[in-house]
Amino acid sequence: MTASPRFTRRTITDQVTEDLRARILSGDFPAGFQLRQDAIAGEYNVSRIPVREALQRLDAEGLVTFQPHKGAIVSQLSIDEIEELFEVRKLLECELLRHAVPRLTPADLKSVEDILLVYDEAFRSGDVAKWGELNREFHDRLYRASNRPKTLEIIRMIGNNTVRFTQAQLALSGATDRAEREHHQIFEACKAGNTEEAVELLAEHIQSSADSLMECLRKARE
Repeated sequence: MTASPRFTRRTITDQVTEDLRARILSGDFPAGFQLRQDAIAGEYNVSRIPVREALQRLDAEGLVTFQPHKGAIVSQLSIDEIEELFEVRKLLECELLRHAVPRLTPADLKSVEDILLVYDEAFRSGDVAKWGELNREFHDRLYRASNRPKTLEIIRMIGNNTVRFTQAQLALSGATDRAEREHHQIFEACKAGNTEEAVELLAEHIQSSADSLMECLRKARE
């Protein structure tokens, strides 16, 4: 286990939740890993109460499940379940982008471009640990202008359940160049105010990511 930060802000439960979530999404805690409350409480130097509350929150997000005789474990998804999540992603994210593009301000576009530059650098340096979070942040910043907070909340939850797989897929498939190129194409269409082109590019981007991931997973599970 990696060293944990010293907690100084927000509630202890918030901080335990955030740190555990980050470690699950990064793959530090892989699918099927048993999250022992006593061990986690000892590592963070807190009581079991905030740990239990944090695990319950992560259960609600779909990242953790509680099993008889095992307690909390990091959720495992079947290939069919992952594929279904990508289908939902494509439907909802395309709708969010359709609403967002006409509302994007120069400040919004600058924010998206800034995160895209950081993402590019992470790709070039091979910083795998950052890919998933930067990918989510790129898409999130595009969608914020949609003024659809409930849909965005659903997308964020789905993202939490797929980012650990897409991050591994990019590393295994070597598809980073394609992903980087597709992100720039989507951004340029948004910048030009071309809603239909941006939505079409996004749909193709999500589908190609899903297809590549499914192929990797099926090979790994044969």
